Amino acid sequence: MRQVLTILQTQPEILLATGVIILAAYFIRGISGFGSGLIAVPLLAHFLPLTFVVPLILVTDFLASLALGTHTRKHARWDEVKPLLPYSILGVLAGTTLLVSLPKAPLLATLGVFVLLFGARNVLNLHATRTVSRRWAIPAGLTGGAIGALFGTGGPPYVIYLNHRLHDKGELRATFSGLFLIEGGLRIVVFLVAGLLLHMELLRTILAALPLVALGLFLGNRVHVGLSPLQMQRLIGILLLVSGTSLLWRAWI
Repeated sequence: MRQVLTILQTQPEILLATGVIILAAYFIRGISGFGSGLIAVPLLAHFLPLTFVVPLILVTDFLASLALGTHTRKHARWDEVKPLLPYSILGVLAGTTLLVSLPKAPLLATLGVFVLLFGARNVLNLHATRTVSRRWAIPAGLTGGAIGALFGTGGPPYVIYLNHRLHDKGELRATFSGLFLIEGGLRIVVFLVAGLLLHMELLRTILAALPLVALGLFLGNRVHVGLSPLQMQRLIGILLLVSGTSLLWRAWI
């Protein structure tokens, strides 16, 4: 952890890049209700260790969900979140126990291709508009929880499922925030037990990042208001493409 602070203090170009990435990630989060981790973690991992980046973004994501939740919780569809939670918990347990011994690269690559295909469908507006069955909450919750526990990028399965359940952009963003608030809280407890958050250097970095997180959310929220439902769908598609690409990149390295 001390090595990270030395890098940030002695290499201003990395400090600047870190700030820009965090601001951009939470600008996207302010627009869509998700996507900050999908953008920030792979980019920050180019020059900072994942053992530092993942806890950093986990905490800032949780705080962002709290901030967005104060404004959007009345629009959240908790009836859509509840069916996901039991399977998400099972997925987290599977990701930390049964799946931990499996080769990670093939799993990441498979998920990356899957997410890229769905992202392309959204961008090109090729997906069906009908609402899918709630039975799809089972694979969405299991894969989202497992991938989140293993790789810290469990968002895409949840996003794909909810995007085919909800068609109001305000409800969609609010529901994303509510789901990620609950899941993020669970993962913070796990990280605390594992000792990954008990470092003063990490806590100082989180405090330094909070103004950028707040600014990004504020600017993104202003943009969200002016988006049409079709534009929102295409933005989600672009984020899924970015996410799929980042997953393939992580599988490659």
